[in-house]
Amino acid sequence: MKIIPVIICGGAGTRLWPVSREAFPKPLLKLADGQSLLQKTFLRASRVANAGEVVIVTNRETYFLTKDECVEVETGVSQLGFILEPTARNTAAAIAVAAEVVRQQHGPDAIMLVMPADQLIEDETAFGEAVQHAVGSAQEGRLVTFGIRPTGPETGYGYIEFEAQPLPGAQAVHKVVRFVEKPELEVAKELVADGRHLWNAGMFCFTAETMLAELAHYVPGVAEPSLNAVKEAKRSTSADGYAVELDNAQFSKAENISIDYAVMERSDNVNVVPCEMGWSDIGSWQSISELTQPDARGNRIHGEAELHDVDNCFVRSDGRLIGMVGVHDVIVVDTADALLIAARDRAQDVKQIVAKLKSANHDAYRLHRTVHRPWGTYTVLEEGDRFKMKRIVVKPGASLSLQMHHHRSEHWIVVSGCADIVNGEQVISLQPNESTYIPAGHKHRLINPGVMNLVLIEVQCGEYLGEDDIVRFEDIYGRAPAA
Repeated sequence: MKIIPVIICGGAGTRLWPVSREAFPKPLLKLADGQSLLQKTFLRASRVANAGEVVIVTNRETYFLTKDECVEVETGVSQLGFILEPTARNTAAAIAVAAEVVRQQHGPDAIMLVMPADQLIEDETAFGEAVQHAVGSAQEGRLVTFGIRPTGPETGYGYIEFEAQPLPGAQAVHKVVRFVEKPELEVAKELVADGRHLWNAGMFCFTAETMLAELAHYVPGVAEPSLNAVKEAKRSTSADGYAVELDNAQFSKAENISIDYAVMERSDNVNVVPCEMGWSDIGSWQSISELTQPDARGNRIHGEAELHDVDNCFVRSDGRLIGMVGVHDVIVVDTADALLIAARDRAQDVKQIVAKLKSANHDAYRLHRTVHRPWGTYTVLEEGDRFKMKRIVVKPGASLSLQMHHHRSEHWIVVSGCADIVNGEQVISLQPNESTYIPAGHKHRLINPGVMNLVLIEVQCGEYLGEDDIVRFEDIYGRAPAA
């Protein structure tokens, strides 16, 4: 019996703006202990991956950032697989492509444990026991979900109603009666009081073949394009894993629908394992704040802050000192380029700010001031009319694409490390405090040949400084157009 954990790592996490952005999604958010939600999920997955393999479904644009997060933590995983979505198509399509990849590599009876990348579980022992109960039912051809015993009426979660008597020979597994959408408060109180409703944890267990059959039956508009996207995918392998880059033309045809709506709520073949394992869905700054111990006045601080006559506030600062006077029940989240101030009881409405930014095509819904790329990062230090200054960090052995800009020239000054640079017909090496000038229209490339980070300052000048003024000729990360 092979258990293949599948981590679904997507979603913009709009309620956790300004830390979570479209190009830096919620699972990458670092908690107070320095680990990201994705890293915690990856560690949890590795402990049940008896086949030595973990599969992650993520967006093509966040592939290298996601991979870096996993490489940072020590696990016993020998094979790390990535399925790369060219566009977001919700959880039904994500699970469909994962099931097909698992079926091809491990056979139709391989057990899949599907886990969102943005949840916390405190009791790892209870989690492991729940997984074992679910696996037994999955081997019998069932779709199994995990339900959390409610600690109180909660309107932010869906609910699962289950039969009171467990299934024969399976004391911890029950048949699902129905799924309940996120209820109003009075309804939630009734659901919790009757003892037969659980919070929907959004985790699942089944064989690859069972899920593919259910998808084909209920949502052929998901199943067929997803299987074709895997069939037409580009594959790459390495000593420690593989990547499956889904075909965009096929995958974009898949219906945009969640796995709950597509299959779980329609099928009569669903069981649930009731759990008590310290589960938390990190869905808002209110839930994030509860991970920090409060002071004597109920304030929870992550970063540097000075407070005077302040009660029941949450403050998170990535760098600057925050001063607060005479305020109560407020959330403050400060990043390099955006500041959020919200009433604690309106934490769910942060997504409305993101919607407005997106409608206005403001970069802050999508990018941080520091932007991650496969080769490293760049940070915009200052910009104005016809100029922009960046701090560029290139990882050891990494290389930017061979590229050209139509509308801007660039001046590179090395701060630390060493750089090999292609500049037109020249190939030069630069040390700290040395520089080069790249005119508009020149092909150029930046390479870090060293064993430490290369840091340089880039000054751009020109009539247009947008990131889309890039013509790529060659790229080791597959971003250049095919010849």
